[in-house]
Amino acid sequence: MNLFNTQLKTSFQNKQIIKIISGLSNLDLDKIIRITKAAELSHASYIDIVANTQIVSIIKSITALPICVSSIDPFELYNCSLVGADIFEIGNFDNFYNKKIYFSSFQILKLAKLTRFLISDKDICVTIPHTLNLSDQIILSKQLEELGINILQTEGSAIGKNIYTSDSNDNIADSIISASATLSSTYAISNAVNIPVISASNLNYMSSPIAIACGATGIGLSSNLYKQKNIKHMSKYIDEMYYSMNSQLNKNQIYILSNLLIKQNQNLFITKI
Repeated sequence: MNLFNTQLKTSFQNKQIIKIISGLSNLDLDKIIRITKAAELSHASYIDIVANTQIVSIIKSITALPICVSSIDPFELYNCSLVGADIFEIGNFDNFYNKKIYFSSFQILKLAKLTRFLISDKDICVTIPHTLNLSDQIILSKQLEELGINILQTEGSAIGKNIYTSDSNDNIADSIISASATLSSTYAISNAVNIPVISASNLNYMSSPIAIACGATGIGLSSNLYKQKNIKHMSKYIDEMYYSMNSQLNKNQIYILSNLLIKQNQNLFITKI
């Protein structure tokens, strides 16, 4: 594990990372401050905010938490490095998906190369687009590792949100199905590379420990966090996720996980290289 940020190294090694995602397009300073305060009060590892130098400077002045900035513009990321951002991410593509804008492996690699050139001494994270098929995600992940990218993040689509098992009481199964895309990508990618993988999208307190079992070094929280009423509830939710992801999976959960992932991804045969 080759990380520049010593503050986070132990959490990555222990697979206890909780990343709080504010959103690539979120410029609402009040919301960003509230979610930052919630992160401070809980077991959050770091926060991920828009790559805006003014916002980064303000948030940097009120928190000791490491700050990750997200953008698809390497120069925006570089400018944020000048005002104290700690981690730089090419990702959080949801806003672009809503506009029917998708990213190819070639485009991601090009952005990663330029970002690594501009920022040579800090950690860079790249989100692997869920719009790529699984084999292309694995190939891209290996190429990014060779470029010197430090962290990868998986994502999922909203496809699974309205899919439920025949047993409406089987909340574990429903949670896994909802997060099946990011869980499958996490499992495949973490077995193909030797750098940390953060699992994000549609995770909750039931599926988060399964993400860790699939090889994730941590999880990213976003949409479910914003459903909480206030800072206190946000902080409580983050702590619930922390204790959940550190819980031990029982045999029944592993059995459900294996069968659902096999059904969802019939071609998931990964060998670590």
